[in-house]
Amino acid sequence: MPIRIPSELPAQDILLKENIFVMNDEVAQRQDIRPLEVGILNLMPNKIQTESQLCRLLSNTPLQINIDLIRIDGRESKHTPKQHLDMFYHDFQDVQHKRYDGLIITGAPVAHLPYEEIAYWQQITQVMDWATSHVQSTLYLCWAAHAAMYHHFNVQRKFRDEKLFGVFEHEVYRPLDELVRGFDPFFWAPHSRYGHIATTQYEGVSDLHVLAGSEEVGAYIIASEDKRIVFLTGHPEYDLRTLRDEYYRDLSNGTRVSKPKHYFKQDNPELGLQMTWRSHGTLLFTNWLNYYVYQTTPYDLKELSANDL
Repeated sequence: MPIRIPSELPAQDILLKENIFVMNDEVAQRQDIRPLEVGILNLMPNKIQTESQLCRLLSNTPLQINIDLIRIDGRESKHTPKQHLDMFYHDFQDVQHKRYDGLIITGAPVAHLPYEEIAYWQQITQVMDWATSHVQSTLYLCWAAHAAMYHHFNVQRKFRDEKLFGVFEHEVYRPLDELVRGFDPFFWAPHSRYGHIATTQYEGVSDLHVLAGSEEVGAYIIASEDKRIVFLTGHPEYDLRTLRDEYYRDLSNGTRVSKPKHYFKQDNPELGLQMTWRSHGTLLFTNWLNYYVYQTTPYDLKELSANDL
């Protein structure tokens, strides 16, 4: 079964051109099954790009999935047309009565800001608290993973002297966990962040398990014992060109940044790019949907219970 997304969402045309099966609203309404309900709180500035990246990873599953795009910041966006936001996004206040099988909270372009100084921090914490009783499994990406560790467990991040930037090799630490089922013992994934939380700090939280990571990167995949929280400190959703675009954007802004590691062929931007993370990123999201969402969620979402953090 395919992912179900709104008929006019740009991601639909993008995925169809990649030979990925998607279903529009009209066709999906004729199917007599209980689809998974997944919300995406998209905090990234280029929302259309992030929507397409996440829908691509969510599409490789036999399950039908309904997607709700959610926003919490009503300020005008510099990178996404207002018409797009008004047409496809739900204000959180309009969906907070709902319950979801899964929720994805993306990273955000607020690298060095203290959490409490972020304009929409109060709204983010409201969503995080709401998710404990209204969502079966919540997946936090990059900055959101650190923010959730701070909000739920009072674990503060530190900042690296240099941005962790590029594609890095990781090792599977708990190969029997269903979230990494089918993974190779070593695999690659992109990172783009200054923030860092030590592996021992994740392990110091009761019922959190570090499933994969490395000495250079630290913890990458972290999950709770009850499968209701997943932290991904990197960006498995990134397209081939995303790191390149970030690199040249930083250079054009006068930001001192090194070339993304293990990304350009022979470490030379003129030789082109190499993608080494697509298969594991897809498998990670498929495993999350299957084992952490579908296999654990109640048929009637009204039966969701609060998660005591």
